[in-house]
Amino acid sequence: MKKIILLLIVISSQFLSQNKTEIFPDVLLIQPFTANILEPKLGFLFQIGENELRLDIGNSIDVLRHQISEDEYLSFGADLFTYTLLRGESDFHFPVDAVDYLFGINFGYKKTTDKIEYGARLRLSHISAHFVDGHFDNQKQQWRDGLVPRVYSREFVELMPFIKWNRIRFYAGFTYLINVTPSELGKDSYQIGFDYFASDLISNFLTPFVAYDFKLVNIDDYFGNNSVNLGLKFGKQEGKGISIYFHYYSGKSIHGEYYDFNKEYSAIGINIDL
Repeated sequence: MKKIILLLIVISSQFLSQNKTEIFPDVLLIQPFTANILEPKLGFLFQIGENELRLDIGNSIDVLRHQISEDEYLSFGADLFTYTLLRGESDFHFPVDAVDYLFGINFGYKKTTDKIEYGARLRLSHISAHFVDGHFDNQKQQWRDGLVPRVYSREFVELMPFIKWNRIRFYAGFTYLINVTPSELGKDSYQIGFDYFASDLISNFLTPFVAYDFKLVNIDDYFGNNSVNLGLKFGKQEGKGISIYFHYYSGKSIHGEYYDFNKEYSAIGINIDL
């Protein structure tokens, strides 16, 4: 780890010695893939007809951005966020059932031409999952539904190339688990998806969007996860703002403590883009 940090410092100093490198740019070089579950969010998802909601607290930043040419860029950044499962109770109480933590680094490449934009994002990240006190029944003095905490963590590398044409962005991804607990889980997963922001339909500060993500995960066998977002963003399309959207999900649970549970739900989401 010390050698990696030293190498990053040397590379950064070389970049900073050139006028074409920017520290902490205002916006991300590569915007989050809208319907992809493992993206930075700051907001809530309220499941329709269920006593469950999700709280996301997190962010991704570009630490360095280097201009290779007039329309070609490289970036180096960091990811740090959580996604939390809560329940609603009386007196405005929201016990925390489970929480997942993700942190890591990312590298981006993007090139823009007259008609298309293309590039890729590479992430190296760690995720760990935990049951919290809201999963424990104090009256019965036992874990809810007989589900005791289990160790779940993974380190992975993810490559996500994309191409954007006429405001619609298509992407395909591959994820490989470098290390995973429990060890019997498969180490590869694959995904495809798109997002579309109709930025000229209403105004520059009110943008309808639609997005879909399909991920093939390997848990003893291959299973398909579907994620759909449909909503409106108030604010700059690639900057600060707030989104209100409908979300549909089916597939294996996104929470590590429930990794082998099937989930299907619709939800209303609120997300703040910083």
